[in-house]
Amino acid sequence: MPRLSPWRAAVTAVAVALSVIVPVAPAGAATQSFRNPVNPAADPSLMFHNGNYYVATTRGDRIGIWRSPSLATLLAAPEQVVWRDSDASRNTQMWAPAFRHVGARWYIYYTASDGVDANHRMYVLESAGDDPMGPYTFKAKIADFGEYAIDGEPITHNGQQYFVWAGPGRGMGGPAQLYIARMSNPWTVTGGRVAIPAGGGCTEVREGPTPLYRNGRTFLTYSTCDTGKPDYQLWMKSIANGADPMVAASWTQHAGPVFARNDATGVWGPGHHSFFRSPDGTEDWIAYHGKNTSTYTYNFRTTRVQKFTWNADGTPNFGRPLAAGATQQLPSGDPGAATSVINDFDPQVAYAGTWQSGSGCGNQCFWSNDHWSGQAGATATVRFTGTRVALLSVRDRGNGIAAISVDGGPEQRVDYYSDIRVGEQLNYLSPVLAPGEHTLRVRVTGERNPASGSTVISMDRIEVY
Repeated sequence: MPRLSPWRAAVTAVAVALSVIVPVAPAGAATQSFRNPVNPAADPSLMFHNGNYYVATTRGDRIGIWRSPSLATLLAAPEQVVWRDSDASRNTQMWAPAFRHVGARWYIYYTASDGVDANHRMYVLESAGDDPMGPYTFKAKIADFGEYAIDGEPITHNGQQYFVWAGPGRGMGGPAQLYIARMSNPWTVTGGRVAIPAGGGCTEVREGPTPLYRNGRTFLTYSTCDTGKPDYQLWMKSIANGADPMVAASWTQHAGPVFARNDATGVWGPGHHSFFRSPDGTEDWIAYHGKNTSTYTYNFRTTRVQKFTWNADGTPNFGRPLAAGATQQLPSGDPGAATSVINDFDPQVAYAGTWQSGSGCGNQCFWSNDHWSGQAGATATVRFTGTRVALLSVRDRGNGIAAISVDGGPEQRVDYYSDIRVGEQLNYLSPVLAPGEHTLRVRVTGERNPASGSTVISMDRIEVY
């Protein structure tokens, strides 16, 4: 057997680790819970490493990373910006960062342009040391074949590293084709590229290719259909160990979407994902973005996670997207955190003035109900014990401006308006507070921006950290 280079040996070790089948966690493991979203942005690359979760999402003008020891507190974690670029050819429309760990370095693969979509190309950052938070420096442009290219990241197969990405199909515009090329190191492809035909139930896109290793196979999962549509979804190809991924016929196309919209739970457009293991290595999880609206829009995509299983034939079973407010058990081995949730009907919430309530919002609300008021001066006061609080509720065309304060401090104005109705949207996240009892007050100002039809604001879901 030929000796692997340090680069290939490192990525092979990662691939083997990801493919190991680990026994189920013992009884008595922690059962603390959390709810989605875990980040307010799209295109997540999420992992657990050395005691912390890390997530990077699309930010547009920068690369940012959030870190938290528990999934339950990731939404409240601060963003750390690890990269901004002064080069005008690549400092705009920065999309889809993806982590890879090779040796004692971290690499972030991402897409960027000069502001013109057609000029998107792919780039690599390299860390100075073995910390996922950096610092990072620019390393290289990667897989530049002179045309539109996005969403690239490495995969490992037969001990060899490859780079896969999305580009325009032959005779087509936009990202409608997957490509693969060999890699010689973490920032260099070598030789030509090969197109991988990929089904998708639509013609617009084949993007965000992401590997998953199990049962002697490499699964290549990818997103199809316009990400602004409610039918954005995941499809899958796979290849057996020993087969050549540079031969298009080596890849098996799996029929139909493997993860798609769930109208019953109010989740549309699930896709552009990553995979991670629970802290103890016993569970498989998917991170993806989804929306709480079926309207065509690129806005309001938030990062969600959920556990998945495996079918008897060795293929992954991702199930259906869970409702944003569905309470889930934390990944096995997650240390948990002192978090809780308050519903707008719970006794910790006291209303003054005229408020209405009901279940007309259905799956766009937490537990299918909320409170709302447009009366100037009406208040909702929330009593909680913790160090931080988040408010999630509906935004809509008829919503106005709220004034929010903690412990009688200065008010912060928050506009609940949106030209698209969307549920369980993160509207407010308090500053970090001293541990203990606190009071949050939401006041209806009776004001609205010129585009809004009324002054209504809503109370729905309160996350306490």
